[in-house]
Amino acid sequence: MTDSSDRRQGIQSVGIGLRVLDVLASLDGAAALGVIAQASDLSASQAHRYLVSLIAAGMARQDSITGRYELGAGALRLGLAALGRMDSFREAAVALTDYVRETGRTIQMAALGPDGPIVVRWIMGTPPISTSLTVGARLPLLSSATGHVFLAFRPPSHTVEMVTRETTPQFQSIDVEGMRQRVRKLGYSAVQGDLIPGLRATAVPIFDLQGEVVFSATVLATDVFKSEHDEAARLRLIEVCDQITAQTGGVRPTV
Repeated sequence: MTDSSDRRQGIQSVGIGLRVLDVLASLDGAAALGVIAQASDLSASQAHRYLVSLIAAGMARQDSITGRYELGAGALRLGLAALGRMDSFREAAVALTDYVRETGRTIQMAALGPDGPIVVRWIMGTPPISTSLTVGARLPLLSSATGHVFLAFRPPSHTVEMVTRETTPQFQSIDVEGMRQRVRKLGYSAVQGDLIPGLRATAVPIFDLQGEVVFSATVLATDVFKSEHDEAARLRLIEVCDQITAQTGGVRPTV
Protein backbone atom coordinates (compact mmCIF):
# COMPACT_ATOMS: atom_id res chain seq x y z
CA MET A 1 0.00 0.00 0.00
CA THR A 2 1.40 3.44 -0.92
CA ASP A 3 1.81 6.36 1.48
CA SER A 4 -1.13 8.17 -0.16
CA SER A 5 -3.29 5.07 0.24
CA ASP A 6 -2.29 4.88 3.92
CA ARG A 7 -3.28 8.53 4.39
CA ARG A 8 -6.65 8.01 2.68
CA GLN A 9 -7.34 4.95 4.83
CA GLY A 10 -6.36 6.86 7.96
CA ILE A 11 -8.58 9.82 7.09
CA GLN A 12 -11.49 7.48 6.34
CA SER A 13 -11.01 5.74 9.70
CA VAL A 14 -11.06 9.09 11.51
CA GLY A 15 -14.23 10.04 9.68
CA ILE A 16 -15.97 6.80 10.62
CA GLY A 17 -14.83 7.11 14.22
CA LEU A 18 -16.25 10.64 14.39
CA ARG A 19 -19.50 9.34 12.91
CA VAL A 20 -19.76 6.75 15.69
CA LEU A 21 -18.99 9.48 18.24
CA ASP A 22 -21.71 11.68 16.74
CA VAL A 23 -24.19 8.79 17.03
CA LEU A 24 -23.30 8.41 20.73
CA ALA A 25 -23.92 12.13 21.19
CA SER A 26 -27.28 12.04 19.41
CA LEU A 27 -28.72 9.06 21.28
CA ASP A 28 -30.75 9.58 24.42
CA GLY A 29 -28.37 7.94 26.90
CA ALA A 30 -26.42 4.68 26.81
CA ALA A 31 -27.16 2.38 23.89
CA ALA A 32 -26.54 -1.22 22.85
CA LEU A 33 -23.96 -2.13 20.23
CA GLY A 34 -26.60 -3.07 17.66
CA VAL A 35 -28.34 0.31 17.96
CA ILE A 36 -25.06 2.18 17.53
CA ALA A 37 -24.02 0.01 14.59
CA GLN A 38 -27.31 0.54 12.77
CA ALA A 39 -27.29 4.31 13.36
CA SER A 40 -23.65 4.48 12.17
CA ASP A 41 -24.37 2.36 9.08
CA LEU A 42 -21.77 -0.20 10.20
CA SER A 43 -21.77 -3.90 10.97
CA ALA A 44 -21.71 -4.83 14.64
CA SER A 45 -18.07 -5.99 14.41
CA GLN A 46 -17.02 -2.72 12.71
CA ALA A 47 -18.85 -0.59 15.26
CA HIS A 48 -17.27 -2.61 18.09
CA ARG A 49 -13.74 -1.93 16.78
CA TYR A 50 -14.35 1.80 16.64
CA LEU A 51 -15.97 1.82 20.07
CA VAL A 52 -12.92 0.04 21.53
CA SER A 53 -10.70 2.77 20.09
CA LEU A 54 -12.99 5.53 21.38
CA ILE A 55 -12.99 3.95 24.85
CA ALA A 56 -9.18 3.79 24.80
CA ALA A 57 -9.11 7.51 23.95
CA GLY A 58 -11.57 8.35 26.74
CA MET A 59 -14.20 9.52 24.26
CA ALA A 60 -16.61 6.68 25.08
CA ARG A 61 -17.22 4.25 27.91
CA GLN A 62 -19.01 0.95 28.39
CA ASP A 63 -21.19 0.11 31.36
CA SER A 64 -19.73 -2.99 32.98
CA ILE A 65 -23.16 -4.31 33.98
CA THR A 66 -25.39 -3.56 30.98
CA GLY A 67 -22.69 -3.57 28.30
CA ARG A 68 -24.17 -0.40 26.82
CA TYR A 69 -22.04 2.40 25.44
CA GLU A 70 -22.18 6.13 26.01
CA LEU A 71 -20.01 9.23 25.81
CA GLY A 72 -16.88 9.29 27.95
CA ALA A 73 -15.18 12.00 29.98
CA GLY A 74 -13.02 13.02 27.02
CA ALA A 75 -16.07 13.83 24.91
CA LEU A 76 -17.51 15.85 27.78
CA ARG A 77 -14.28 17.87 28.06
CA LEU A 78 -14.35 18.57 24.32
CA GLY A 79 -17.97 19.70 24.46
CA LEU A 80 -17.41 21.99 27.42
CA ALA A 81 -14.29 23.45 25.82
CA ALA A 82 -16.23 24.20 22.62
CA LEU A 83 -19.02 25.87 24.58
CA GLY A 84 -16.50 27.88 26.58
CA ARG A 85 -15.05 29.30 23.36
CA MET A 86 -18.44 30.20 21.94
CA ASP A 87 -19.78 33.71 22.37
CA SER A 88 -23.53 33.20 22.04
CA PHE A 89 -24.24 36.93 22.14
CA ARG A 90 -21.81 37.57 19.27
CA GLU A 91 -23.22 34.66 17.24
CA ALA A 92 -26.76 35.92 17.79
CA ALA A 93 -25.89 39.53 16.94
CA VAL A 94 -24.22 38.54 13.68
CA ALA A 95 -27.09 36.29 12.56
CA LEU A 96 -29.75 38.84 13.51
CA THR A 97 -27.89 41.64 11.74
CA ASP A 98 -28.00 39.48 8.61
CA TYR A 99 -31.74 39.01 9.20
CA VAL A 100 -32.24 42.79 9.35
CA ARG A 101 -30.29 43.25 6.10
CA GLU A 102 -32.40 40.54 4.49
CA THR A 103 -35.83 41.71 5.67
CA GLY A 104 -35.45 45.40 6.52
CA ARG A 105 -37.13 44.75 9.88
CA THR A 106 -35.97 46.18 13.21
CA ILE A 107 -34.76 43.72 15.84
CA GLN A 108 -34.46 44.15 19.59
CA MET A 109 -32.38 41.64 21.58
CA ALA A 110 -33.02 41.15 25.29
CA ALA A 111 -31.69 39.12 28.21
CA LEU A 112 -33.33 38.44 31.56
CA GLY A 113 -32.03 40.68 34.35
CA PRO A 114 -32.81 40.50 38.07
CA ASP A 115 -35.83 42.79 37.68
CA GLY A 116 -37.05 41.76 34.23
CA PRO A 117 -35.99 41.55 30.58
CA ILE A 118 -33.30 44.07 29.61
CA VAL A 119 -32.75 45.41 26.08
CA VAL A 120 -29.15 44.50 25.19
CA ARG A 121 -29.07 45.44 21.51
CA TRP A 122 -31.01 47.30 18.84
CA ILE A 123 -30.51 46.48 15.17
CA MET A 124 -32.38 49.13 13.23
CA GLY A 125 -34.14 48.28 10.00
CA THR A 126 -35.56 50.38 7.18
CA PRO A 127 -37.50 52.54 7.72
CA PRO A 128 -36.14 53.04 11.26
CA ILE A 129 -38.48 52.69 14.22
CA SER A 130 -38.35 55.32 16.93
CA THR A 131 -39.43 54.37 20.47
CA SER A 132 -38.61 55.42 24.02
CA LEU A 133 -36.92 52.05 24.56
CA THR A 134 -33.13 52.05 24.34
CA VAL A 135 -30.31 49.63 25.18
CA GLY A 136 -30.48 49.07 28.95
CA ALA A 137 -34.24 49.65 29.16
CA ARG A 138 -36.21 47.19 31.27
CA LEU A 139 -39.31 45.59 29.75
CA PRO A 140 -42.35 44.29 31.65
CA LEU A 141 -42.82 40.55 31.91
CA LEU A 142 -46.61 40.42 31.56
CA SER A 143 -47.31 43.06 28.91
CA SER A 144 -44.49 42.69 26.38
CA ALA A 145 -43.84 39.99 23.79
CA THR A 146 -40.26 39.82 25.03
CA GLY A 147 -41.42 39.33 28.62
CA HIS A 148 -43.81 36.57 27.60
CA VAL A 149 -40.95 34.57 26.07
CA PHE A 150 -38.91 34.69 29.29
CA LEU A 151 -42.02 33.88 31.31
CA ALA A 152 -42.67 30.81 29.17
CA PHE A 153 -39.16 29.44 28.73
CA ARG A 154 -37.49 30.11 32.07
CA PRO A 155 -38.31 28.14 35.24
CA PRO A 156 -41.12 29.79 37.26
CA SER A 157 -38.66 30.30 40.13
CA HIS A 158 -36.73 32.73 37.90
CA THR A 159 -39.75 34.96 37.28
CA VAL A 160 -42.06 34.53 40.29
CA GLU A 161 -40.94 37.76 41.96
CA MET A 162 -41.37 39.69 38.70
CA VAL A 163 -44.86 38.26 38.26
CA THR A 164 -45.77 39.20 41.84
CA ARG A 165 -44.42 42.72 41.37
CA GLU A 166 -46.37 43.21 38.14
CA THR A 167 -49.62 41.67 39.36
CA THR A 168 -51.20 45.00 40.21
CA PRO A 169 -54.99 45.48 40.12
CA GLN A 170 -54.62 46.28 36.42
CA PHE A 171 -53.17 42.81 35.72
CA GLN A 172 -54.91 40.66 38.34
CA SER A 173 -57.18 39.16 35.68
CA ILE A 174 -54.24 37.82 33.65
CA ASP A 175 -54.04 34.04 33.48
CA VAL A 176 -50.27 33.81 33.93
CA GLU A 177 -50.11 30.02 33.66
CA GLY A 178 -52.36 30.05 30.61
CA MET A 179 -50.12 32.67 29.01
CA ARG A 180 -47.04 30.58 29.80
CA GLN A 181 -48.49 27.45 28.23
CA ARG A 182 -49.81 29.27 25.18
CA VAL A 183 -46.42 30.81 24.37
CA ARG A 184 -44.64 27.49 24.96
CA LYS A 185 -47.03 25.80 22.53
CA LEU A 186 -46.63 28.49 19.84
CA GLY A 187 -42.89 28.88 20.36
CA TYR A 188 -43.11 32.68 20.22
CA SER A 189 -45.20 35.61 21.49
CA ALA A 190 -46.87 38.38 19.49
CA VAL A 191 -48.48 41.53 20.89
CA GLN A 192 -50.04 44.52 19.19
CA GLY A 193 -49.85 47.86 20.98
CA ASP A 194 -49.87 46.29 24.45
CA LEU A 195 -46.73 48.12 25.58
CA ILE A 196 -46.44 51.00 23.10
CA PRO A 197 -49.55 52.03 21.11
CA GLY A 198 -49.11 51.48 17.39
CA LEU A 199 -46.13 49.12 17.82
CA ARG A 200 -46.39 45.45 16.88
CA ALA A 201 -43.87 43.02 18.37
CA THR A 202 -43.11 39.34 17.86
CA ALA A 203 -40.56 37.78 20.22
CA VAL A 204 -38.73 34.51 19.55
CA PRO A 205 -36.50 32.67 22.05
CA ILE A 206 -32.84 31.64 21.66
CA PHE A 207 -32.03 28.69 23.94
CA ASP A 208 -28.98 27.48 25.86
CA LEU A 209 -27.85 23.89 26.33
CA GLN A 210 -30.33 23.44 29.22
CA GLY A 211 -33.28 24.39 27.04
CA GLU A 212 -33.77 27.75 28.78
CA VAL A 213 -34.14 31.01 26.89
CA VAL A 214 -30.87 32.98 27.12
CA PHE A 215 -31.78 35.76 24.68
CA SER A 216 -34.92 36.85 22.92
CA ALA A 217 -35.09 38.39 19.46
CA THR A 218 -38.08 40.65 18.93
CA VAL A 219 -39.05 41.95 15.50
CA LEU A 220 -40.80 45.33 15.68
CA ALA A 221 -43.12 47.08 13.26
CA THR A 222 -45.53 50.00 13.39
CA ASP A 223 -49.15 50.11 12.36
CA VAL A 224 -48.16 52.78 9.83
CA PHE A 225 -46.17 50.17 7.92
CA LYS A 226 -48.50 47.19 8.11
CA SER A 227 -47.41 44.59 5.62
CA GLU A 228 -48.63 41.33 4.16
CA HIS A 229 -45.04 40.13 4.65
CA ASP A 230 -45.35 40.08 8.47
CA GLU A 231 -45.98 36.33 8.54
CA ALA A 232 -42.97 35.61 6.35
CA ALA A 233 -40.78 37.83 8.54
CA ARG A 234 -41.95 35.98 11.67
CA LEU A 235 -41.31 32.55 10.18
CA ARG A 236 -37.88 33.64 8.99
CA LEU A 237 -37.04 34.99 12.49
CA ILE A 238 -38.02 31.66 14.06
CA GLU A 239 -35.76 29.89 11.57
CA VAL A 240 -32.84 32.23 12.32
CA CYS A 241 -33.26 31.89 16.10
CA ASP A 242 -33.37 28.09 15.82
CA GLN A 243 -30.15 28.24 13.80
CA ILE A 244 -28.51 30.41 16.48
CA THR A 245 -29.65 27.94 19.14
CA ALA A 246 -28.11 25.03 17.23
CA GLN A 247 -24.87 26.87 16.43
CA THR A 248 -24.28 27.81 20.06
CA GLY A 249 -24.98 24.35 21.46
CA GLY A 250 -28.48 25.13 22.67
CA VAL A 251 -31.54 22.91 22.70
CA ARG A 252 -35.16 23.83 22.00
CA PRO A 253 -37.21 22.25 24.81
CA THR A 254 -40.03 19.86 24.06
CA VAL A 255 -43.47 21.20 24.90
